[in-house]
Amino acid sequence: MLKYLLKRIVGTIPTLIIVVTFVFLFVRIIPGDPARLVAGEQATQQDVEAVRERLGLNKPVTTQYITYVSGLLHGDLGTSLRTKRPVLEEISGRFGNTVRLAAVTLLWSAIAGVLFGVWSGTHRGKWQDYTGMTVAVSGISLPSFWIGFLLIMLLAVKMKILPTTSSSDWKGLIMPSITLGLGIAAIIARFTRSSIVEILKEDYIRTARAKGIREKVVVWKHVFRNSMISVVTVVGLQFGFLLGGSVVTETVFAYPGLGSLLIESVNYRDYPAIQSLILIFSLQFIVINLLVDVLYAVLNPEIKLQ
Repeated sequence: MLKYLLKRIVGTIPTLIIVVTFVFLFVRIIPGDPARLVAGEQATQQDVEAVRERLGLNKPVTTQYITYVSGLLHGDLGTSLRTKRPVLEEISGRFGNTVRLAAVTLLWSAIAGVLFGVWSGTHRGKWQDYTGMTVAVSGISLPSFWIGFLLIMLLAVKMKILPTTSSSDWKGLIMPSITLGLGIAAIIARFTRSSIVEILKEDYIRTARAKGIREKVVVWKHVFRNSMISVVTVVGLQFGFLLGGSVVTETVFAYPGLGSLLIESVNYRDYPAIQSLILIFSLQFIVINLLVDVLYAVLNPEIKLQ
């Protein structure tokens, strides 16, 4: 196991190098001049050039890249052009909010999605199946921004039981969590159903039934556990998406997470913040994929980590 983990960790280094390089180049083709934004609209061209020199934007791209990578290796993500604070402080101040929202959303959406998927898969072709999959398709099809505005109008404006924007208490998590979780629960439900249907066709399931084992035992002990191998992948990827922050949802609810920070940084052409956020998002997906591979072996000991 340790050898496998070390091999996977080393294998992520080329991926991170590619991500760092592409992100560095990509943010520099975004229209707009960050030096002009920092200097202000009333600044003269001479003032703008002075700001550009102070920020190092007048240097060759290769020099800027070397400086950026050198800073990363020393744990320095740079200074935000927008707030003049270290980018690490900007991210750490909002990372906790994103983790809290992601954890709450994934918890209820995974439970609901798996239950709906098992319910539909074990009643294939019956009204339970059609009902479950209709709900799942609806959850995937409805745009998140539409769901968000609908919840605000219904629960905040009409019924006045929740705040219109995210607050510091648990109430501020309800509407963003529902908006994010509906689509995720629907995706998990569809994958769970497909996996359940495939497992039910296996010979060992027919053998278990032929031995007279109760249907509930067959479903939850044999079918459910083996079907979770593919579902874990979906859950892991969705968790990575949630940790990356949902830009639309966080914008709709003014939620102070990483997604809204990314929007603010893009609008201000804040190169250091944009680069650091995308790098962190990529690293999160890499770590989650590694954890998913390890969970495969936990769920099914027959899988060997080679």
